[in-house]
Amino acid sequence: MTTPDDIGSLTLFSRRVVLADREIAATVVVEDGVITAIEADTRRSDAADLGEDLLIPGLVELHTDHLEPHYQPRPKVHWDPLSAVFAYDAQIAASGITTVFDSLRIGSDDDRPTTADGLLDLSEAIATAKATGLLRSDHHTHLRCEIPSRGVVEEAESYLARFDVRLMSLMDHTPGQRQFRDEEKLRTYYRGKTGLSESDLDRLFANRRARADEIGEPNKRGLVALAHRSGIALASHDDTLEDHVAESVADRVSIAEFPTTVEAARASHAAGISVLMGAPNVVRGGSHSGNVSAVELAEAGVLDILSSDYVPISLIHGAFGLADVPAMGGLAGAIQTVTLKPALATGMTDRGEIAVGKRADLVRVAMIGAKPVVREVWRTGRRIA
Repeated sequence: MTTPDDIGSLTLFSRRVVLADREIAATVVVEDGVITAIEADTRRSDAADLGEDLLIPGLVELHTDHLEPHYQPRPKVHWDPLSAVFAYDAQIAASGITTVFDSLRIGSDDDRPTTADGLLDLSEAIATAKATGLLRSDHHTHLRCEIPSRGVVEEAESYLARFDVRLMSLMDHTPGQRQFRDEEKLRTYYRGKTGLSESDLDRLFANRRARADEIGEPNKRGLVALAHRSGIALASHDDTLEDHVAESVADRVSIAEFPTTVEAARASHAAGISVLMGAPNVVRGGSHSGNVSAVELAEAGVLDILSSDYVPISLIHGAFGLADVPAMGGLAGAIQTVTLKPALATGMTDRGEIAVGKRADLVRVAMIGAKPVVREVWRTGRRIA
């Protein structure tokens, strides 16, 4: 444990320090928030001994929707946004996540205005919380853009003029394609959520398809141009066909979020686009929506990045769950999916691995059987959990 006098500088010894390519026993020295030395097979007398616990890099989360249930814990209940941000941040840090991309949505797939989801209130709250210096994790914005939404390009332009964005994803939930190529899955979702009749769903889906045909492609072109003009990394979403991947290559997309088929994942990986899958998919043993298994992609050697999606603690559980997959390269390779690879995919070269000169974002992990338990977390050498 660190004390207030130790903040920013510390010395730790672990018998299992997970580097980018291997595990070693070492003393890790941190000064002013940066790793200054890694002394292999050495236990310094002034080092805190972590016992049998592992020391891994701080996790980097690119896509989490978990702020939403803190802000809207029940239907029609909206919590104070600043309180929601701090509560969410605490859970993120306690899950070992030292860098997080907060997923916020522009546009809608059912004609609700963006403001109905609290976009501006939450964005203002995040900015206020960051200004206090009290947030535990390092927060960035992932702007999720629903392509077939009226005014989405203008909304995104207005948002970027006010807030910093580091990642934009291009989403299209039109019935009959991508995630909902099997339209019955979407019907099942809406039956449970809305109680709409089949005739109501017929009209809703027909309207959404017509809207996508009318404005989808112009909106996509506008969003892609906006991202490139602003120097923001782009992610595709729910790629299903190789044609979708070809579009991503043309649009200079760097991340393929949640491809729904092996074919799309293989094509993305071969094109140098980082394939991102949900850690809950690994933990649960498959996709909750019936799409491709993340473990299947890992076994095929085409899984690059994990995201906690809707369960923050799943990120570390998912990484450890992949350690025995031969194509992942052991625990060190599996840990890269939640540290180094997401960092590099978004242009962050100062973090994601335990290496001299990198940020001292570190996580102490105990093992209870095969399950990792986060015991301590440091961001730039400061204890945050």
